[in-house]
Amino acid sequence: MGALGEHPDRAQARQRSGGSVQEDMAPRESSKTSFVNPAEEGPAWKKSFLDLDSGFKGVVTVAALVILGIVGLIVAELMRQSTLAWRKLGMHFFFGSAWDPVSGSFGAIPFIFGTVVSSLVALVVAVPLAIAIAVFVTEISPKPLRKPIAYATELLAAIPSVIYGLWAIFVLVPLLRNYINPVLTKYLGWTGLFAGPDYGFSMFAAGVVLAIMITPIISSISREVLSVVPQPQREAALALGATRWEMVRMAVLRNARAGIVGAIILGLGRALGETMAVTMVIGNNPHVDKSLLAPGYTMASVIANEFAEAQDDLHRSALMEVGLALFIVTIVVNILAGLLVWTVTRGNPVRAHD
Repeated sequence: MGALGEHPDRAQARQRSGGSVQEDMAPRESSKTSFVNPAEEGPAWKKSFLDLDSGFKGVVTVAALVILGIVGLIVAELMRQSTLAWRKLGMHFFFGSAWDPVSGSFGAIPFIFGTVVSSLVALVVAVPLAIAIAVFVTEISPKPLRKPIAYATELLAAIPSVIYGLWAIFVLVPLLRNYINPVLTKYLGWTGLFAGPDYGFSMFAAGVVLAIMITPIISSISREVLSVVPQPQREAALALGATRWEMVRMAVLRNARAGIVGAIILGLGRALGETMAVTMVIGNNPHVDKSLLAPGYTMASVIANEFAEAQDDLHRSALMEVGLALFIVTIVVNILAGLLVWTVTRGNPVRAHD
């Protein structure tokens, strides 16, 4: 009798050929060959040594901790070196306006005022210019001119600050004193911002130098942000009848506003900490004056000018406290920048397509 359910003639045929039903029903060995033999895998130490995921995670973790450590060390050293000024001057240091190392009177208001005002002047001058350059290069300029203009703009960022200072002394300051400042005094003198005697070396001159220095930073980053705006958005705006200006305003600048704000904040950070060029043209006068044509002083400048010639420990400690004040101002600016970016984006992440 053959196998269950199998025709008798088929069972007899298998018996004649020397086979059996049980052998035929047995699972056949797969013809595919496995190229991975578990017995031939490497040792455990070799697998752990070549575990790139764990290694990558460790490297980036160490990098992040190093950055936090550097910031912590800077704050700790500034606080340690300024302990003497903290004990003798207290909070009066941040609200006092007198700076007289001979009598031991120190106040940081003139330096905070000069730093903030010169940086704001730089932003007022540089932001429209930088954005206009970025828009021209990405939207209007002929292709043969795009790379030369972009290269020339970025080249300004590579010039050392002392070169800017020398150029400002021999070229910019006479230009402002003889041609630009008289016009500003004539038409805007009633505001008080351009009143009084014009010495050439002033907060306005420092602001203009800073504007020239931060323009490449803002322009380069803004240009990169504008270039990644999807091309279909431009074409859609033009297809709906928008002019070139309307297309740039609604389809390009609107979608790139968060990146442009970030570029402006980076430029502001450069302006707040600039030392040499500002020191050479601002006048270095520790007084608060409403007029931008008056000499001023910045926190970075007073540290560079007086630290090497500090008369006593209190003077050096006061200069270190000025550095701490500059650090605090930088933190406040970054917090305000974060709030500004959040206001622009309404708390939503920037999207490539709206």
